[in-house]
Amino acid sequence: MKRRNFMLAVSAAALAACAKKETKPVATLPPTTVEFLPAHYGAVTDEPFPIPAVPSGVVSPDLLRQEVANPYPDQPAGTVVVDPDRAFMHLVQEDGKAIRYGVGVGAAGFGWDGDAVMQFKRKWPRWTPPDEMVARRPDLEPYSIANGGMDPGPGNPLGARALYLFQNGKDTLYRIHGACEPQFLGQAVSSGCIRLLDQDAIDIYERVPNGAKVVVLPSVWKEGARGIF
Repeated sequence: MKRRNFMLAVSAAALAACAKKETKPVATLPPTTVEFLPAHYGAVTDEPFPIPAVPSGVVSPDLLRQEVANPYPDQPAGTVVVDPDRAFMHLVQEDGKAIRYGVGVGAAGFGWDGDAVMQFKRKWPRWTPPDEMVARRPDLEPYSIANGGMDPGPGNPLGARALYLFQNGKDTLYRIHGACEPQFLGQAVSSGCIRLLDQDAIDIYERVPNGAKVVVLPSVWKEGARGIF
């Protein structure tokens, strides 16, 4: 895809992380829930802003962070692989293992695929909607690039952490970030990219260094998802 077409396809939506547009199941998962969550999904109280505990009985067990057999043996350890259609993200480990995270997928999460580099990462990042979005949503003007974006905090669409993906030295506008509401994990309900529970966003932030390889798999929903935003 030429750079011009790529930018037209994703720039208007890549940073609108939590503007709910449409609910569409993504992952093919059993309709079960878990009543007792691992301790790492409890409330986080040692951050600049409080992160509430994930409520019990809401998240499917398959979407909880867990170690699994590595489904991508061709990828070296340390690679992050995003599968938008299955609503999974894997961090490849040594010895045939991977850490799997459940994700929520926005329209921009279906609209771009390929290999990228995690250029940098931020704790409690600012959110800056692109100018094209502000033109369509004048209510976002206070958070425009010119005005410095939205302050970090519980209402920020990027949540507690964000990983910024670049390709050939240029920003793809594709983000892996926090702020996924537990009830929407595993679903397409946003114009954003790949959203994690804040507890999981903090976890992968600590595990993945700058320069890590990120592979975003193609989505069969790609064309249809672009019509959401």
